[in-house]
Amino acid sequence: MGTVRRVAAMAAIMVATCSVAKAAHAAEKITIMVGGIDKIIYLPAILTERLGYFAQQGLDVDVVTEPAGVAAEDEMIAGAVQGVVGFYDHTIDLQSEGIELESLVQFTTVPGEVELVATSHAAEIKTPADFKGRSLGVTGLGSSTDFLTEYLATKAGLRRKDYRLVPVDAGRTFIAAMRQHRIVGGMTTDPTAAALLTSGRAKVLIDLRTEAGTREALGGIYPAACLYMPLAWVNGHREEAAKLVHAFVQTLQYIHSHSAEEIVAQLPPSFYEGKKALYMEALKAFQPMFSTDGRMPDGGPQAVLAILSTIDPDVKATDVDLSKTYTSDFLDSAKK
Repeated sequence: MGTVRRVAAMAAIMVATCSVAKAAHAAEKITIMVGGIDKIIYLPAILTERLGYFAQQGLDVDVVTEPAGVAAEDEMIAGAVQGVVGFYDHTIDLQSEGIELESLVQFTTVPGEVELVATSHAAEIKTPADFKGRSLGVTGLGSSTDFLTEYLATKAGLRRKDYRLVPVDAGRTFIAAMRQHRIVGGMTTDPTAAALLTSGRAKVLIDLRTEAGTREALGGIYPAACLYMPLAWVNGHREEAAKLVHAFVQTLQYIHSHSAEEIVAQLPPSFYEGKKALYMEALKAFQPMFSTDGRMPDGGPQAVLAILSTIDPDVKATDVDLSKTYTSDFLDSAKK
C-alpha cells in the first residue's frame, strides 16, 4: 500500500518529530487537512469551524481540503499540516510502515461509502466477483476506498491483477469518469453517491453507509472518519489536542441535537452547489451514523486490522500495536 511512497515521507516526519519538543508550548496555528471537505462523512470538520467551537477553545485552527485522504496524510507526514480528518485505517496502515499516528476522536463507526455500478452495467455486475476485468473508481490509490474495494474483491476470490483501480477522487471527477465510461463503477460517498443515484446513472451494489450494510459486507463494524495526528505531535501538545477533541465532541453533540435543515444552514453553498434538497436528504439518512461521544467502538480496531491484514502482506507481517492507533484520554477529560 504505497511502501515506496512512504520511504521519502519518513525522512520528513523524522525532521518534524525532532522539532516537536521545541515547539511544544509555543502558540501556533493548527492546520487540519480534510480528505474531501464537502463529503458528509467529514462534516464535523467544517461544522466545528463554522460553529466557532475551535475559537471557543482558544485555538487558531485552519481547516483545508485535499480531494483524497491519502494525499492529505502525505501532507501531514511531510509536516505541512498537523492533523488529518480521514479514515482510521490509515493509522494502522502507516504503523506498518514505521509511522505512528493516533486517532483522537472518532466521527463514525461505519465507512459511509457505497460501491456503485453504472446502470448500463448493473445487469452484468451483481457481486464483487464480477469486478474481474473491470475498471473501478476510487478516490486515490492507497486510499480507504482502495482498501475497502480490494477487500471486497479478495473476499469474492479475486486477485489484485484481476481488476483495475482508477483514482478519480470524488464529486465531479468521479461522476465524469462514470459518464465517460472510464470506470464501470466505484466506491464513493455522499453527496457524490446521492447525485449519481438520483440522476439514474448508477445503482447501489454494496452499501457501507449503515451499520447493517457494513456488517453484512465486511463481517463487522469499521470505524472510519476521525481526526488523526502524529503521535509525536500529540505527546508534545497535550493541551491543544484536548481542546481539539473537546471542540469536535461539541460538534458531534450538535449534529445529534439539530435537524438536517439546521445543520445545512451552517454550511457554505458550495457544499451542495444548487442541490440543497439532495444534500439535505443524504445528510438525514447518514446523520444517525455519527458518533455521539467520539469514542472508538469496542472491537473496531481489531476489525479494521483483520481487513487490512487480508489485503496487505506488510500489515499482516507487522506486529501492529493497536493501542497506539487511538486514544480515549482526551475524551475522558471532555466528559468531565
